[in-house]
Amino acid sequence: MSSKITIRKAEGNWVVRAGGAILGESTNALELSEGDMTPVIYFPRSDIATAFLDDSDKRTHCPLKGDASYFSIVTKSQTIKDSAWSYEDPIADVARIKDHLAFHTSDLVTVERV
Repeated sequence: MSSKITIRKAEGNWVVRAGGAILGESTNALELSEGDMTPVIYFPRSDIATAFLDDSDKRTHCPLKGDASYFSIVTKSQTIKDSAWSYEDPIADVARIKDHLAFHTSDLVTVERV
């Protein structure tokens, strides 16, 4: 059973914070919806302070999106492992998410519309 993916512009201004610091802010974020899962906000890489991101060894594969590479967020006080991901070479149907980053939200990482 495959679920349909839809990508649309995320209306408004979106911010991602980790460890109290703002990692990025964008008015050009994308909202990816997959089946009945919670939509995920993808930020243009150019709107994220990538100096806070360290490459991770983690990789995953999604049959609908392709291979994801992961990043850990390094804050002043800690490293939040595998908390961001990106599809460097996404499947054609979701090509719009290329050069974008998404974040696992938690007590330490928040993504919100401001």
